[in-house]
Amino acid sequence: MTNVMTKNQKRAVSAAIIASGTDDLNLMFLSFTLSSITAEFALSGGQAGLIASITNLGMLVGGLIFGYLGDRHNKMTMLKLTLLIFSLATGSIFLAPNITILYLLRFIAGIGVGGEYGIALSIIARLVPPVKIGQAASLNGVAGQIGSILAAAIAGLFTSVFGWRGLFLFGLAPLAIVLYLQFMVDDEPAFVNADLDTKNKNRASLSDLFDSPKKAYHTVVLMLMCTVQIAGYFGMMNWLPTMMQAQAGLSISGSSWWMIATILGMSLGMLVFGRCLDIFGPRLMFTIYLLASAVSVYVFTLANSNLALLIAGSVMGFFVNGMFPGYGAVVSRLYEARVHSLANNLILNVGRAVGGFSSVIIGIILESHGVATVMTFLAGLYLCSFVLMLTLSDFKAKNYFAYL
Repeated sequence: MTNVMTKNQKRAVSAAIIASGTDDLNLMFLSFTLSSITAEFALSGGQAGLIASITNLGMLVGGLIFGYLGDRHNKMTMLKLTLLIFSLATGSIFLAPNITILYLLRFIAGIGVGGEYGIALSIIARLVPPVKIGQAASLNGVAGQIGSILAAAIAGLFTSVFGWRGLFLFGLAPLAIVLYLQFMVDDEPAFVNADLDTKNKNRASLSDLFDSPKKAYHTVVLMLMCTVQIAGYFGMMNWLPTMMQAQAGLSISGSSWWMIATILGMSLGMLVFGRCLDIFGPRLMFTIYLLASAVSVYVFTLANSNLALLIAGSVMGFFVNGMFPGYGAVVSRLYEARVHSLANNLILNVGRAVGGFSSVIIGIILESHGVATVMTFLAGLYLCSFVLMLTLSDFKAKNYFAYL
């Protein structure tokens, strides 16, 4: 692979990055409409929470299905298909007559979202020069944060006008990316797995991620690390503002300023992590970010004013979610190209499915033991992830290319 990308390849990579941003745009719509959905369908707390759980389950299923298909067929075709699935399913929620149909549509949307991530990262890994893969993966992560901000802006501007159902119509926006890919990006061998060994015995399958002790260990450890990553993210975004406001009597206007400061911190953390990953390699960068995450989640409890809360939130976001793009970058280097989509989707979506339960666990700990215990729990998770990371021998080198 050369270090120069063609115009067509740049278009493909840009579209893949933007597509990943629309994932978060669609997923965040639920956060801003859940109370309205609960009221309209007269849901219990458990029934309302099941909407997110079903979405996560759909993402796991979609990740496995499209990870497999993305590694066996034309990646651009599969990317467009996943975008079509979650766009149409999200837009169709506008017409959902009851909670059962809404559950079904969220599950289908989850399939598309879960499938899109790994395929987009696989396209990026195939086209971006290896020395810049960390930077590209960080842009992919920042796109997600921008999607979250856009979701908040759209919700604030249009929910009162169109209602909660109208908000989901904005979920059709990714169809524009499908049209762009169809008419502005030319197909080429890099998007088709024909340039790989396509004999049946060598095509991608789930067993490829576990077919040697070393590879199986890498896969399991990365899934555990990603689970901690997702668990920390959900814990931070769902519970920390509530805990601090209750404990210290702090108040941020609608919590929006805290969210903005934290998301900006996350975005900056991703950009720094991606750039430094390409220079120093994964072991040093994950060491710094995991240890800093363990410290920052606890220091956050010491904030005693609105300003301190904003600063602490942005610093915590910088480290806690700043390393998220690193998983996609290292997967693209530690596994053969023919299993990139499957490996990325399996590792991330297992993390989503398991780590998503952290909100429940944190709620139970908070109710029975208090804020300090919650912070100790979160810090402990990052320390465990740090110890696991140290056992990955292929993280040592700066030039962490495929070992297979």
